[in-house]
Amino acid sequence: MRKVSITRLHYRRTVDRSSRIYIAGHRGLVGSAIWRHLKAEGFTDIIGATSAELDLRDRAGVFDFMRENQPDVVIDAAARVGGIQANDTFSADFLSDNLQIQVNVMDAANDIDVDRLLFLGSSCIYPKYAEQPIKESSLLTGVLEPTNDAYAIAKIAGIMQVQASRKQYGRHWISAMPTNLYGPGDNFHPEHSHVLPALLRRIHEAKVNDDAEVVIWGSGTPRREFLHVDDLAKASLFLLENYDDPQTINVGVGEDLSIRELATMVAETVGYRGELTQDTSKPDGTPQKLLDVTRLRELGWAATTGLRDGVANTYDWYLENLEALRKK
Repeated sequence: MRKVSITRLHYRRTVDRSSRIYIAGHRGLVGSAIWRHLKAEGFTDIIGATSAELDLRDRAGVFDFMRENQPDVVIDAAARVGGIQANDTFSADFLSDNLQIQVNVMDAANDIDVDRLLFLGSSCIYPKYAEQPIKESSLLTGVLEPTNDAYAIAKIAGIMQVQASRKQYGRHWISAMPTNLYGPGDNFHPEHSHVLPALLRRIHEAKVNDDAEVVIWGSGTPRREFLHVDDLAKASLFLLENYDDPQTINVGVGEDLSIRELATMVAETVGYRGELTQDTSKPDGTPQKLLDVTRLRELGWAATTGLRDGVANTYDWYLENLEALRKK
């Protein structure tokens, strides 16, 4: 097996641009952004497999893929994801599928002695009423948000597997927990998407249909933080080259806004002038979820995409891909 070239300088690990990088979930929102960024950074041997080519829930298939391809570095960006409604409705599927995916990928990586792996989780791992902004040390200190606790438990198990592999096998594996993500390639499904793409689609369609109002789930008061997926892609490579610690690390922007403020921003971007109304019979979810990104900033990295610019960029992508998205 080829070994990744690593140069040690002030705790920095430079991944050789000829190293073979396997991105699990390379067609998804996160994985595709990481693929684009690694290509731009000069990596020449990036590999992936579509879900039709490799079902990551198929343990034997994942082991065969890893043994055949022998990646030097693994980035696990694969997951079954969705918004509040999808998580709450299909909680058993979210738990089972995500546990199988990450266990298979990590066990197979251990099987071929992969020394460097990045596991990407979600900020939903933290307690519903965690002190804000949320520090990494808040993990497992309180109850989870019940609408997505199954998904959260799966991701917590992934962090534990990273830590256990470091301890048992001496791996240099790491995990990172991004805040709410958005950007080109997002899921704009009317029922199963996250809040930002869901708002973009619904408000765009209201503008096209000349609807007088758009109804938004919940009170509009919960506060959320949003990170452009291209910033996460940059952070992922930065962490692979600058971070080596068993504790997970937060990836975010360090500021948030209310769902109502987000909806207003989306309406302004889309050019919708109708009324935004709140359906308070729908769940709000966690009241606030702002990550403390002090540790990441101390390493020397910070997000650069402003939310308003990022929303405009995402809306442009949505318009360019509207015909394909209508079929989903």
